[in-house]
Amino acid sequence: MNLIMIILITSTLSLVLTTIAFWLPQLNPDYEKLSPYECGFDPLGTARLPFSIRFFLVAILFLLFDLEIALLLPLPWGDQLSSPILTFTWASAILALLTLGLIYEWMQGGLEWAE
Repeated sequence: MNLIMIILITSTLSLVLTTIAFWLPQLNPDYEKLSPYECGFDPLGTARLPFSIRFFLVAILFLLFDLEIALLLPLPWGDQLSSPILTFTWASAILALLTLGLIYEWMQGGLEWAE
């Protein structure tokens, strides 16, 4: 009985708070809320400028090499396994693949900011 009462109270409270949060905000926001910046000054330009594709390329490369660090982090403990050669072979394969990808990206000119 006690568990049913707790579930009923929490469900009712959640429903009441959700309803209040839905109906409480102002339905017609003013100019300041619709502006892209809310830090106390008028924006100088539009906030919808497109990013360069090079920015996204460098961001993806950063994430890729960050993932590489996460994959290779347990490598020092690999020598305590029953077959450490297999662990080091896989780690070398990951490093070789990422190095080849970096060389390819470099040769294609994806790492140059200025054209």
